[in-house]
Amino acid sequence: MSDARPNVLLITTDQQRFDTIAALGNPCIDTPHLDWLVDEGITFTRAYADCPVCMPSRTTLMTGLSGASLGMTGNDPSVYPLPHHATLPALLAASGYQTHAQGKMHFRPIRARYGFESMELPLDYYRERRRLSTGDASMPKQHGVGENEMQAVISTVAATESLTHWTVKRTIDAIETRDPTRPFFLWTSFTKPHPPFDPPPSFWSLYQGRTVPAPTYGDWSQDVDTIPHDLLAPTYLLNNAHRMSAESLQQSMRAYYACITHIDYELGLLFARMREMDLLANTWIIFTSDHGEMLGVHHMGGKSLFFEGSAHVPLIVRPPADPWVRHPDGNRRITTIVSLADVVPTILARAGVPASPITTPDGADLLTYCKQADHKRDLVGECGDIGAVITQRFSYHYCAGGAVELLFDHQYDPMQRHNLAGQPEHAALQERLRRRLVTVLEQRRGTLVHNGQLREQDPMRGPSDVARWPGFHSLDVASDVLH
Repeated sequence: MSDARPNVLLITTDQQRFDTIAALGNPCIDTPHLDWLVDEGITFTRAYADCPVCMPSRTTLMTGLSGASLGMTGNDPSVYPLPHHATLPALLAASGYQTHAQGKMHFRPIRARYGFESMELPLDYYRERRRLSTGDASMPKQHGVGENEMQAVISTVAATESLTHWTVKRTIDAIETRDPTRPFFLWTSFTKPHPPFDPPPSFWSLYQGRTVPAPTYGDWSQDVDTIPHDLLAPTYLLNNAHRMSAESLQQSMRAYYACITHIDYELGLLFARMREMDLLANTWIIFTSDHGEMLGVHHMGGKSLFFEGSAHVPLIVRPPADPWVRHPDGNRRITTIVSLADVVPTILARAGVPASPITTPDGADLLTYCKQADHKRDLVGECGDIGAVITQRFSYHYCAGGAVELLFDHQYDPMQRHNLAGQPEHAALQERLRRRLVTVLEQRRGTLVHNGQLREQDPMRGPSDVARWPGFHSLDVASDVLH
């Protein structure tokens, strides 16, 4: 007898900002299929990563625990908690779900499954390309731009030969060959728009000459020379965005948008096949990203910060529904602060599976906020030497290097141009949010707190204090971070 519980398709991108979907207010980008998810689903417009780098966010998506609760506040492979925690796919598989992972996982060791019954990684795409290769012309990433560099470049393979296309092609194969007597949990994980920003030629051409937003600067970040160096540390480390001209940053944004549009168009193939197989009527679709991308805002690039470009991510939930009948919750916007830790309890609730008996998730079922839209909630995050508290209206940021504090009013200043920290009229608020950060991180045993106080350290003197890692990887080395 078949199990009638719903299927779950989790779709994630890598390093996609919150403001890169046309239906959510960006007229400069083409995203018709993400727009369809928005129109048909529930969008959580204030979703954040509590540790906006790859490995902690992905571990959160597997466990429902924040990076600080896991003791993982950076991409440190020596701190890897997954073997010691119950995981979402393991709990689902134990309850009868067929579980499959397709795309980038960033697990340690690389091919560990942690509850998935089957898995295909980008590494398998590169193995396939080597077997099919007839020379450099048929291999991706022959352009020399590294995995963290921000300069725009064109892919050396066509769209139909790309990793993005392969990820969708193999996802479709997984749903076509699944066990029809069991519901499935499928995590489709794209590597883009993570650098290199190298869209295939056909998608690059769509954005040539197109107007895209200019980077935002604030009263505290107008001049790169006056920004605290510790806030620029991720930029110094990864991409040197602070050196890029306005013209170069515009080209980078066009290439970044083109990578997102490529993902979107490939999702059109996936959704079409799901409709043909009558799967949309019994599948929950959840779309999000592991973190964002600063993309030149405040002269910064990459992630690791709690500014909007880095920590604020898209999060859309489409309930099962006949594609010809509008769902009553379609095109609904929820403004409650939510996080990636909410994804695990949301999926477990849809599957009728109790939360882990080993750990209590830091998140909650997202759909409870549909019934209580005015729910007051905040996000407390830690990433390396930086912590933050993000409330419905304000965000407080702390950097241990130099004990830097910033405070922004999201209601009037959503792109964080005006720093309110240090102003007498906001002193009480600043202190309250500082204490909130200390209290929560102490509970989570975060490393940013020591003896009841936020840790302080000497500020960086400049870029020379940071080792550079542009992301040099050749195709001859087995790696799970080839994008």
